[in-house]
Amino acid sequence: MKLIVDASVAIKWLIEEPDSALADRLLDGAHDFLAPELIIAEVISAAWKQRRLGSIDDAQFDDIVIRIADGPIDCRPLRPLVSRAAALARDLDHPIYDCLYLALAEVEQATMVTADRRLVAAVRGTALADRVTLLGRFGER
Repeated sequence: MKLIVDASVAIKWLIEEPDSALADRLLDGAHDFLAPELIIAEVISAAWKQRRLGSIDDAQFDDIVIRIADGPIDCRPLRPLVSRAAALARDLDHPIYDCLYLALAEVEQATMVTADRRLVAAVRGTALADRVTLLGRFGER
């Protein structure tokens, strides 16, 4: 099964935080993980913030950089997604970053799994609502 995962899920695979166990369960399934290549920058940025706060050390940060680049996610180029993502950002009044994941979910006819409640709320009541699942609710469909 194809799953679009965003940075809010991927970072939970790499740094222990709330709902990391739920994210880890996704890895136990027979899933093909996809994401826009933006995910690499987003995850490394989140790890950098944790390093600055002292939550992780330099070695952990370096490990995260390697693991996100070489991990289980098939990263897709942004350019084919930009036009649709921009339209979604405009229509949903939501940041383009998240809309790139939504556009990929449409293109791939896949489910997007996120820990971002704000994104889930943004698509509620739209045609995209069936494409997005909150991490804690994945598998309840």
